[in-house]
Amino acid sequence: MIESKLSKIILAPCVSEKSTAVQVDRQYVFKVRDKARKDEIAKAVKLVFGVDVESVRVCRVKGKKRTFKNIPGKTQNWKKAYVTVKEGQAINLGRA
Repeated sequence: MIESKLSKIILAPCVSEKSTAVQVDRQYVFKVRDKARKDEIAKAVKLVFGVDVESVRVCRVKGKKRTFKNIPGKTQNWKKAYVTVKEGQAINLGRA
């Protein structure tokens, strides 16, 4: 796959209590494109961060129902990837 497409698969890192807790097990959580497959996500992480990927797990997050000025609506569904890197490697997400 072309490198420009791979670099657009990872949208953002997910920062939460749960995602910070799983980093102890060498897992990192990313928001990814809806159409991305596991092998594409692994290649994108290797390209962007320069680490070897051990496994990738994905899940779809359903959007929440919201109301704005009595008009019902819904936020978008999105896809989340849990990426496990090999022993002795780490990803620096730029946190202090």
